[in-house]
Amino acid sequence: MSDNLGLIFFYTFAAIAGIQVLYYLIFFSRVAFYRRKFDLGEPPGGDMSVIICAKNEERSLPMNLPTVLQQRYHIHNAPSYEVIVVNDNSEDDSKYYLASIENGYPHYRHIEIKQAAKFIPGKKYPLSIGIKGAKFDTVVLTDADCKPGSIHWLNLMSQGFREGKEIVLGYGPYYKKPGFLNKVIRYETWFSALQYLSFALSGIPYMGVGRNLAYKKDLFFRHKGFTAHQHIASGDDDLFVNRAATSKNTAVVIDKLAFAYSEPKRKWKHWFGQKTRHMSTGRYYRAGHKFLLGLFSLTHFLFYPALAVALFYTPMLYFTLGILGARIVVQTVISGFALKTLDERDLFWYVWLMDILMFLYYVIFTPALFFAKGRNKWK
Repeated sequence: MSDNLGLIFFYTFAAIAGIQVLYYLIFFSRVAFYRRKFDLGEPPGGDMSVIICAKNEERSLPMNLPTVLQQRYHIHNAPSYEVIVVNDNSEDDSKYYLASIENGYPHYRHIEIKQAAKFIPGKKYPLSIGIKGAKFDTVVLTDADCKPGSIHWLNLMSQGFREGKEIVLGYGPYYKKPGFLNKVIRYETWFSALQYLSFALSGIPYMGVGRNLAYKKDLFFRHKGFTAHQHIASGDDDLFVNRAATSKNTAVVIDKLAFAYSEPKRKWKHWFGQKTRHMSTGRYYRAGHKFLLGLFSLTHFLFYPALAVALFYTPMLYFTLGILGARIVVQTVISGFALKTLDERDLFWYVWLMDILMFLYYVIFTPALFFAKGRNKWK
């Protein structure tokens, strides 16, 4: 290898590694060292409406809905929140279960949708129906297959609406199960959350997840709901946040008791389909967000190929190893603390294996940003 070519490879590797380290130090450290404490005894932050869209969820609803209905979010011993379940053209027996529990919970009601919206694919139509029917100005979103981490979920999420905040981003992890696929799913979910929560804490909110998300009803109508992207099947959570969130109106709530847990996919092909649909919305993000996310993903993708080539240039071998060591230390320390913050400690021993496998992740899923059209149905 000629000296000129070798230096080009070395400096390319150094630049890629440097950018990666900067992302960890500037952005991801904010989740790693997140230390905000919440007081479970303080008064609730105001009346709230929980919106859950369900489609063929007769198995999930009995397991998860009771925890939502039994939240410790009361004023004068009466629930200061309502729960609305929008049953979207379910073909199973969901409607019977939803009707059977209405008498037991005065703060609960459900809406039956029996005709699909022809020109609004996905979940956006039933979600819009639920938001429009909400009594209160603060809406909290979760899914029928999600279960709050505790009876304090609403209390904690409500505390994000201070100082004029209009959007609160939460974390929606997956349950820990045996098997390598479960670790991959949980790591990818954690890694995505590390990015969107860190960026939000840095004043650059770009997305949220509908499993655990809250915002003001007035904000929804000011931005005309999902009108700007109603033709896209997915994006009822991240595209709306991408459009409506600012550095001043968005808050983050990270607390294990405020997480919303979901059952992970059990087969690789089902997870691939889910990720393809989710990633297909990325091309509609704001230009600045796409640049920041794209720069990190590109340098992450190129890091190991650049390292492999740089190692062949022996005159700079020690410098290459030093740069590699610096990146290992920074990434390991920040990832370790961030895994602890988001209660995913058991994944720490897989960080470097998963980091290498992310190369394949980009190869498999990046085309979805450009070519995937998504399904018209959300279930």
